[in-house]
Amino acid sequence: MFSKLNILFAIFSLHFATVLASDPDPVQDFCIPKSKFGSDRTAHGLLTILPCKNSSEVTTDDFVFSGMKVAGNFSDAELAVISANPTNFPGLNTLGMSFARADIEVGGINPPHFHPRATEIVHVMKGRVYSGFVDSTNRVFARILEQGEVMVFPRGLVHFLMNVGDKPATLFGSFNSQNPGMQKIPSAVFGSGINEELLQKAFGLTPKQIETMRRRFDPNRAK
Repeated sequence: MFSKLNILFAIFSLHFATVLASDPDPVQDFCIPKSKFGSDRTAHGLLTILPCKNSSEVTTDDFVFSGMKVAGNFSDAELAVISANPTNFPGLNTLGMSFARADIEVGGINPPHFHPRATEIVHVMKGRVYSGFVDSTNRVFARILEQGEVMVFPRGLVHFLMNVGDKPATLFGSFNSQNPGMQKIPSAVFGSGINEELLQKAFGLTPKQIETMRRRFDPNRAK
């Protein structure tokens, strides 16, 4: 009897941990915050519990986001990303999802990165994009996606995008978390202040090469 109880407890614990591993289910139709989220886009900033508006104060505009009609501002990697999450789209609050538009210039990239709290589905609206992810055995799953094709990136796995066409590419991505989080590998490694000797040993780089990479990816260093 004791062993059966242990088994049942283990099953219950596993189920409970699985439930906690994703955004909590909503307990009402919707929750439009009375006040706006702050500029903090971390897990704390997006998941803070805020009082909901009375239903009489909620309007259709709370459930519409118009910020993805055109591309955003392009980065040095020739990438422009616009995110829709509860910070700018109140209707998403507590619904466990978010959205993004990415525009990539010819030859541009979305560098290797991962989302610790969400699986992503990306849809190519325009262009040809080399797209893929790497699993925990370092096996890469990648191919060129054409217009209209969709690819999924499992939660927590490193993935990447590169425009290999002759025209700008436009993609839309959907996440099963209102705060997927994102860590770009180059910035996490060379822009975070990791010990220089460790980086030299890990990547076989010289101190001069490490400094070059840090100047590129550390926002606190002079370019």
